[in-house]
Amino acid sequence: MRPLYATLTSMIALMTATAHAEPTRQWLAGDHHVHSRFSGKVKDGQYVLGTDGIYTIPKNAEMAQKYGLKWFVSTDHGGLGLSQLHYDQTWPEVVAARKATPELIIFYGMELDTPGGDHSSIILPINGDERERLRRLEHAYAKHEVDDPARDTTENMLKALRDMDGLTPKPLVFAHHPSRSAKGIGDYHGHTPWELRAWHDMAPSVAVGMEGAPGHQGTSLKVTENLRKRGYYVNSPTYGGFDIMTAKVGGIWDSFLGEGRRFWITATSDSHRNVEDGGEDFWPGQYTKTYVLAAFDQADIMEGLRQGRIFVATGDLISELDMDIAGAHIGGTATVKAGQIVTLTVRLRDPSGPNANGDRPDLKRVDVIMGDITGKADVKTDNNPTTRVVKRFTAADWARDGEIINFNYSFKAERDGYVRLRGTATDELEPLPDPLGENPWPDLWFYSNPVFVEVK
Repeated sequence: MRPLYATLTSMIALMTATAHAEPTRQWLAGDHHVHSRFSGKVKDGQYVLGTDGIYTIPKNAEMAQKYGLKWFVSTDHGGLGLSQLHYDQTWPEVVAARKATPELIIFYGMELDTPGGDHSSIILPINGDERERLRRLEHAYAKHEVDDPARDTTENMLKALRDMDGLTPKPLVFAHHPSRSAKGIGDYHGHTPWELRAWHDMAPSVAVGMEGAPGHQGTSLKVTENLRKRGYYVNSPTYGGFDIMTAKVGGIWDSFLGEGRRFWITATSDSHRNVEDGGEDFWPGQYTKTYVLAAFDQADIMEGLRQGRIFVATGDLISELDMDIAGAHIGGTATVKAGQIVTLTVRLRDPSGPNANGDRPDLKRVDVIMGDITGKADVKTDNNPTTRVVKRFTAADWARDGEIINFNYSFKAERDGYVRLRGTATDELEPLPDPLGENPWPDLWFYSNPVFVEVK
């Protein structure tokens, strides 16, 4: 018979190992930019609910769950004195939505009317004090909370980020629709390369990225005489539904990555009013999804967003994406020897079922994109000339087993750099500017965040 103390020791060891086991992570789809009826408009000097966003937060949660999301962030607009309204009225609906849909993790935040810039998400960790934290941050920093133009400065946003960086646990900030306010291609306004660099320098674990694909993608599906371009982009169009800061190979995002910045992209709905209700938006998850590799746990989802364990897809083009370089994965860093032949291993899932439009899109191509890390750049730098498409994979180049696609790409490690992926259902070698009236459903793309490669 085994001694009792040995049995107890084994049991304790097993319990300890279980308690400290790594949580099971999977690709969880979400959306960090969703409006409710608490995003209204001012009429006759009064703020009127339901005049911009029209849905309750529980309704948003219901539809997010219907379209396959596991998490989303409720992000209503700020405005004159609205920090108190959000405290009194918005927060109780968040609580009600959490009770009604426990299978969905609902974060509380806001679309910050960003000092010195355009809009951005503030995402608060779920830890019991979100209500108080948001009221304080919104009251202190939202540029339209009070009638004071002096608040509208980048310096005030940097002060806000310094404040948020000092909180435990820390919130997250993502810039919204980065080029929507641009006066032309390369004529930056609102969010600028120098502003986003300043944010990241101030709080690199808070200001961690931007929308690669903005919301409002259903503009062409609204029957109207006054069509607007996808995303409400006017002077600097989207490309395959993606902001030019992301879509242009060797552009602004690549200039950030070329500095070694851990600066990530996401994709959101910016849902206010669905196309079926006369609007120009899709429900959360209906067209765009931001996938985070995480356990079904709010803290791990927050950390996945912070660490860049993210890929994004439109139209359910893919639903899983695993990249491995010397044991490092999306958002991570592979350390290799100079001159070593390194292999990128890719596994992805191309769903066979219909998407929300009833289509079964086929993934036609995946591009492997690489860039060098060349060090800190001038704040106005908006390009990385080392970034290039090194290989285009099609069905002739990969192995398929049902929904699963696998392929490898090998390269010689000569300098520090990064590798990212982009795929499409189209025949476009590079995404083209989106024309007025374009149907978004055939124009599907996915983008990964990078794996960094450090050469020793």
